[in-house]
Amino acid sequence: MSIYLDNAATTRVCPEAAEAAIKVMTENYANPSSTHRMGREAKKLLDDARAKVAKALGCTAEEVYFTSCGSEGDNWAIIQGARYAGRKGKHIISSGMEHSAVKKSLELLEKEGFEVTLLEPEADGSISKESVLAALRPETCLITLMLVNNEVGAITDIAGIAKAVKSKNPRTLIHTDAVQAFLKVPFNATKLGVDMIAISGHKVHAPKGIGALYIRKGLSLPPHIIGAGQEGGKRAGTEAMPQIVAFGEACESARIAFPTYHANLKAMRAHAIERITSEIDSAVIIGGDAPQLLSVSLPGHRSEVIMNFLEAREIYVSKGSACKKGHRSAVLEAMKLPADVMDGAIRVSFCRYTTMEEIDAFCDALRDAHQSLRAAVK
Repeated sequence: MSIYLDNAATTRVCPEAAEAAIKVMTENYANPSSTHRMGREAKKLLDDARAKVAKALGCTAEEVYFTSCGSEGDNWAIIQGARYAGRKGKHIISSGMEHSAVKKSLELLEKEGFEVTLLEPEADGSISKESVLAALRPETCLITLMLVNNEVGAITDIAGIAKAVKSKNPRTLIHTDAVQAFLKVPFNATKLGVDMIAISGHKVHAPKGIGALYIRKGLSLPPHIIGAGQEGGKRAGTEAMPQIVAFGEACESARIAFPTYHANLKAMRAHAIERITSEIDSAVIIGGDAPQLLSVSLPGHRSEVIMNFLEAREIYVSKGSACKKGHRSAVLEAMKLPADVMDGAIRVSFCRYTTMEEIDAFCDALRDAHQSLRAAVK
């Protein structure tokens, strides 16, 4: 039986979401902008899905705008946010721990004359409030920092950062990539105090091809995709109704089950760490405390070799972000870890369907991999 522990890359679609998507594709398939009865029924499904995502996110439905993915949300928030707020100054604060969608957006803005300050992480990979405040200037127009790091699970205190920044520079826009945080760690969009939040459906058991951007009420963020007037005139293009409705159902089921599976994730991660550190003397646990993510290294062994050993037992993990094929992790490099720790690192990620039995099977296999590879070296 296959054991899938690469849920930070993508998750399997939950039954509620799959059923909803098929029904929309085969029965309620009208365009929600059409004014006839079927169109009105589709519009109701769209509104219901938006309300479910908003409830899971902790904001009003009017603050949720559907996108195609988390990367689009990041692009939209950062590029258009900086251009919009750039009249006040052209300085941006971010970090070396960010997703490629953030990094590439910042590179584009640098070509337009913006100055970007990249902060260094703490030992666990998080970004401190103190480092943000030290880099803050009167001309800082935008801050973009990840809430939960996608490779090492470091949790940055975005709420604390937002409160401190807004007290000094109320007009500085703050964006957070919450793709790995949404429905994994507790947070409320309104209480977080930021202006924009990007989330993604396929990380929370919805299909690929759907995400959302929270835009704080009162912020007139310019559209990133122009055309007709969908999404309140903010994002053109006929809405991807099967994915949107499925996203709503995935959010609703996850929100209801959250207290139980969040506790389970924490217990499974703690169990895995206890077993790994007690049974593999050289193992290094990397990063923060996000309950669904575990970054572990076996220094002296290559991560690709460890992954191949695990795959032979039908256990699937990753080397790091699925967006970084064949390259040493920029996140681990930003943390300034020793070369042998970086080269021996794997990322293990759980979901609400992961079982303790699967965690034990993984720990058994990782222990056996270490023993086998060490024996081969001798």
